[in-house]
Amino acid sequence: MREEKKQATREALREAALRLALEQGPDNVRVDDIAEAAGVSPRTYNNYFSSREQAIVAAVTAERESRVAEAVASRPANLRLADVVTEAIVEQYTDPGEHGRDALLMITTHPALREAFAGTAVAIEHPLAALIAARLGDHDDHVAHVLAASVAAAVRVALHRWIRPAGGSASGLVVPSGSLSDLLRATLAPLAPAFDAAENRRKS
Repeated sequence: MREEKKQATREALREAALRLALEQGPDNVRVDDIAEAAGVSPRTYNNYFSSREQAIVAAVTAERESRVAEAVASRPANLRLADVVTEAIVEQYTDPGEHGRDALLMITTHPALREAFAGTAVAIEHPLAALIAARLGDHDDHVAHVLAASVAAAVRVALHRWIRPAGGSASGLVVPSGSLSDLLRATLAPLAPAFDAAENRRKS
């Protein structure tokens, strides 16, 4: 019950943060406003999120790390691991989700939100490492953690490239650069030999 209550509070905070940001603009939203809208104290808010940007972005990226892991787990065991991970990442990162493109547009047009959005990639590392270790049958799971950390880094690079401002200005107009799915595939491609080597070691 305690974990369910914590999860409900987290959901209430991130939904309130996104709703207020879409209604008022993210620069006009205070942490106190988010806490009040969610029915909790600002102190409670700080137990869940370190900034308003983190809470706003969390509403868009919520549970993505578990969805990526689930997508990997759902693929047949005989498929190439590099392909399985790549398809799972592309599938989950190109799905606009229930909040749609209005939320994503808001994120891409605000520098602090862009940075918070790209930073969420690190959350996929630990659940993904567990799935990679399971597929490799690797009890010494440092290989799985290195691979998962590399995937998270590749995703972060793709997101930064996709939402970088036109002309290189940190506060300028953002024009998403090309297809996000293509960028994800391009940044993940160099990791394929490492995944293949890990699989080949298991088979030998």
